[in-house]
Amino acid sequence: MTHTQDPGRAARKPWYRQLYVQVLVAIVIGIVLGWRWPDLATSMEPIGTTFITAMKMLIGPIVFLTVIGGIAGVADLKKVGLTGIKALTYFQIGTIVALLTGLVAINIFRLGDGVHADPAALKTSEDAGQYISQGEHQHWWEFLTGIVPNSFFSPFVEGDILQVIFLAVIFGIALKAVGKTGEPLVAGVHRLTGVVFKVLSYVMKVAPLGAFGAMSYAIGKFGLSTLTSLGSLILLFYVTSILFVVVVLGGVLAAYVRLNIFQLVRYFKEEFFLILGTSTAEPALPGLMRKLQFMGAEKSTVGLVVPTGYSFNLDGAAIYLSLATLYIAQATDTPLSATQQLGLLAVMLLTSKGAAGVAGGGFIALTATLSTVGHVPAAGIMLIFGIDKFMSECRALVNFFGNAVATLFVAKWENGLDLARARAVLAGKAGEPPMTAEAEDARLAAASPAAKTVGVTP
Repeated sequence: MTHTQDPGRAARKPWYRQLYVQVLVAIVIGIVLGWRWPDLATSMEPIGTTFITAMKMLIGPIVFLTVIGGIAGVADLKKVGLTGIKALTYFQIGTIVALLTGLVAINIFRLGDGVHADPAALKTSEDAGQYISQGEHQHWWEFLTGIVPNSFFSPFVEGDILQVIFLAVIFGIALKAVGKTGEPLVAGVHRLTGVVFKVLSYVMKVAPLGAFGAMSYAIGKFGLSTLTSLGSLILLFYVTSILFVVVVLGGVLAAYVRLNIFQLVRYFKEEFFLILGTSTAEPALPGLMRKLQFMGAEKSTVGLVVPTGYSFNLDGAAIYLSLATLYIAQATDTPLSATQQLGLLAVMLLTSKGAAGVAGGGFIALTATLSTVGHVPAAGIMLIFGIDKFMSECRALVNFFGNAVATLFVAKWENGLDLARARAVLAGKAGEPPMTAEAEDARLAAASPAAKTVGVTP
C-alpha cells in the first residue's frame, strides 16, 4: 500500500541554516558591536527598522485574509460568536492574573523604597516626551471607540490591527451570509493568503539582518551600563515573567490542554529569538498562526483568536504595568492602600489594551495609567525610561506565549484541537512545519479522509 507523503514532513535543515540559529548569532554580533563600537552600532538602526516595517506591511493583509477565511470556513456562524466570547473571557481572566502577579512581586520586594525621588526634579528627555504626551492624551475607553476606522484602507495604512479585525469579521460574516454568491470571493481569499505568505517567506530570509540591526542600535544607544543602574528592577521583571509563563501559563496548558510548556517554548524557538532580537511580537504573528495550525488547532479558531489576542491578551504588558506603576509609587514616596492598588488594577485592565502594535506601547500605556489615576506622579516614569527598552523584549515574549496558550486553550474548549497530533508535533515526531500557508493547506487536505482514500493504491 502506498500513502501520500505529508507535505509538512521534510528533511531537517543543517543547524547553520536554521533560522533561529542565524538570528541568535546575529543578536550576539549586535550586542558585541553595540558594546565595543556604540557610534557604529547606532547607525545600524535603519537595518532593524526596515525589517520590522516590512513585517508590519504584511501583518494587516495576513490578519484580514486569515480572519475572513476562518469565518467563511465555519459551518455555523454561531460558532464564530461563541469562539469570540470564549476567547475574550479567557483574555480578561489572563490579564487580571498577570496584573496581580506584578502587584504581588513588587509588594514583596518593594524595590522602590529608599529611592526618595522628587518628581519635580525629574527631567523629561525629547524621546520620552513624545510617549508621555501621547499617553497623557490617551483615555481608557479609546481602544473601544477606535475600533471603527475612518475609511476602509486607513487600518492597513496605520497598522491598526484591532480595526483590521473589525473589518475582517464584518466581511467574513457577510461572505458567509450571501452563500454561493460569495464562494468565488472566498476561494480568492484563500489563494491570496497563499501569495501573501509566500511574500512573508521571502521577508523572513533577512530576519537575522533585522535582529542584528535592532539589537546593535539598542545596545549602542542605551549602553550596557543602563542595565546595571536599575538591574534589580529588570531582574525582578524577568523573573516574575518567567514564573508567570512556567507556573501560570504552563499550569493552564498542562491541566486543561494536557501539553508541556517547555516543549511549546522549544517548538517556537525561531519566533522566540526573532522577538528577542526585534523587541516586538508582531514579526512572529504569522509564524505563530502557521505553527498552531500545524499542531492541529482548527484554522478558523487560530485565525480568530491569535489576531484578537494580539490586541486584547497582553500578559507581558500587564505584568510590566502593575510592577512599574507600584515601583514609581514606592520610589516617589506615594503611599497606596490595598484598595487603591485594586483600583489601579481596574484601570490597568483597560489601559493595557492600548499597548498593542504601537511603538513604545508599554510606556504609553503606563503614562495613560498614571494620568488616569492621578495620585501617582506621572513624571515618575522618567525613573524607568532608560531601561524600558530592555524590558520590551520580555513583554513581547510573554505576550507571544500567552497568545499561544490562549489559542490552544480555546481550541480545546471548542473541541477544535487534535491533541494526538499536537503531542506528536511538540515531541518532534511530525516533521517540520511548512513555511507557507498553501503547504499547510496541502497537508490538511492530504490528512482528510477523502484524500487518504484517493492516496491509497492496492
